[in-house]
Amino acid sequence: MLPKPAAEIHAAVNPFTAGDVAAILREQGWLRREDEAAASEWGLRLFTPTSEGEPATNWTADAAALLGPRAENRETFARLLALVFEYDAHAVLASRECQEVLGRDGARQVLRALATEILAGGLVDSNRLKEIVAAVKARLAYSSREIFHPLRVALAGRVGGGELDRVVLLIDRAARTEGLVPVKSVRTRILEFCAALD
Repeated sequence: MLPKPAAEIHAAVNPFTAGDVAAILREQGWLRREDEAAASEWGLRLFTPTSEGEPATNWTADAAALLGPRAENRETFARLLALVFEYDAHAVLASRECQEVLGRDGARQVLRALATEILAGGLVDSNRLKEIVAAVKARLAYSSREIFHPLRVALAGRVGGGELDRVVLLIDRAARTEGLVPVKSVRTRILEFCAALD
């Protein structure tokens, strides 16, 4: 018997759907008021515009696919989604665990290099994030771990693992998705974080 294709395995371990994302968005007030009324009539479909010629993508489905497999329960799933919608650089910097990450040797140098790369380019998607990390690695002699920890703190606002990288991938798309409350982009977050740091 042949193994299941990756898409089937992935779907089997993800208990969350776009409908779960939509329910959490409603519960938390992360939908614009006028869009919330329309959503209840025809079902919530939040599409992110893409480059010219590419089809729009369903943000709720993508959020479920990226974050669902990383969440052990609905509460954890909602907390991961909250990192997309709620960001306060001063509150992040007040956290003891974030201070520990920033106190590590080279963390501020990594943040400066990350900020330079983020501000030099466009929206952060998977490819752009890889480019940013590769550019920082080429410039500084730090491991991926030493780069990703400050990146996660500055952009997701929390210390953690790979689930936060997925949050980062959703931020710029959420900021461009009509129907959602305003979301601070990756660019805005790095600017606010660096300003609050100094």
